[in-house]
Amino acid sequence: MSSASRYCLSFTSAGLRPELAAVVAGIHVQEGDWSRTRAAVLDRNALQTRSLSTGKRLESELRQRLQQLTPAQLALLANGSRDDRLAMAWLGVLKRIQITLELTREVLAAKLSSQDPMLRRSDMASFYDGCERLHPELGALSLSSQQKVRSALLKMLRDAGLLAGKAGKGGSLGTVQRPSLSLQAQQLVLEDDPALFCGFLLTPPRYPATTPASSKAANSKAAPARRSA
Repeated sequence: MSSASRYCLSFTSAGLRPELAAVVAGIHVQEGDWSRTRAAVLDRNALQTRSLSTGKRLESELRQRLQQLTPAQLALLANGSRDDRLAMAWLGVLKRIQITLELTREVLAAKLSSQDPMLRRSDMASFYDGCERLHPELGALSLSSQQKVRSALLKMLRDAGLLAGKAGKGGSLGTVQRPSLSLQAQQLVLEDDPALFCGFLLTPPRYPATTPASSKAANSKAAPARRSA
């Protein structure tokens, strides 16, 4: 478990919200500048909040996630399918919120690899205990704030498609599963950082995926020379 920096805990002000993230991404694609994007989102009330203060909090959290994405990832978030929007919104969360990447890598991936996909409260309790030893800012939260963080994390896992089913008897929180990730989304994650594949409970391919252009070039080099007449 990494202790490189303090946890970002402001994510409780906004869940995954892929549709709203897509709205912000679409405005940014048009504006091309984050300060103009922020002004446009707030001026238009593009996030459809009831108050300006709520809009500012929501815009700030979503924008800081989206600023972690590459231009190609933002374009896919703005214009892609529902699954692509979901994947790119989750990617922004993984890149900004360290605890989510640690959770998927150290708990969810381990559950799948051990062929025990049932996530239990005891799994999460052990994970949080380890987090608090390395990140005292998490343990310093009030009990109500700690519960809010834990609830928000579980909801994002469900919304991202990594956790299916509701909490049940016996301490069960749901079943761990791999989310849908299109070939285009996979390529954008691979080009960015293969280590992020673990956030989708996938292992990166051993060899980079080839684009049509690179495949054509490779085939051209491999083709035998034609004999002259």
